[in-house]
Amino acid sequence: MRSLPATGTNRLLDLLDPYVPDERINQAWVLRPKRGPRWQFSAAQLWRVHLLALLTPVHSLNLLTAILPEQTAWRRFARLHHRHHVPDKRILNAFRLRLGVMGLRRINELLLEPLIESASLWQNAVALIDSTDLPASCDGLKKKRPQSTRPNVRN
Repeated sequence: MRSLPATGTNRLLDLLDPYVPDERINQAWVLRPKRGPRWQFSAAQLWRVHLLALLTPVHSLNLLTAILPEQTAWRRFARLHHRHHVPDKRILNAFRLRLGVMGLRRINELLLEPLIESASLWQNAVALIDSTDLPASCDGLKKKRPQSTRPNVRN
């Protein structure tokens, strides 16, 4: 079994690049805002920028948009050809709002289709686990005892 390159490396981005179904994403989501100037980025380009937040050590979209002009390999993966012509955080936020949760899930299904088709040929394959609807475990972040918000009040 071949292992994947480390997260954030150019080799990983080059390896994953052909698996993003750009044409199908662009056909499913034609991005034309109702008002204002037309977006200069396709849905596939904006989706690829979002993927960079997962595939690189930069896990903040604000930081990603700040660093993106300096990262040639990242721009090549996102199909952004001009160094200073990259989407900003406002465009990325509007893209996520436009797609919504169901749109993001549909893109996830597009990415999974080839895997599911090939899984039927795997020897001893029983099932594939889809964990997209599992609730997050946030118990460790809950407050154990309510704190007073007023000064000089003792519990």
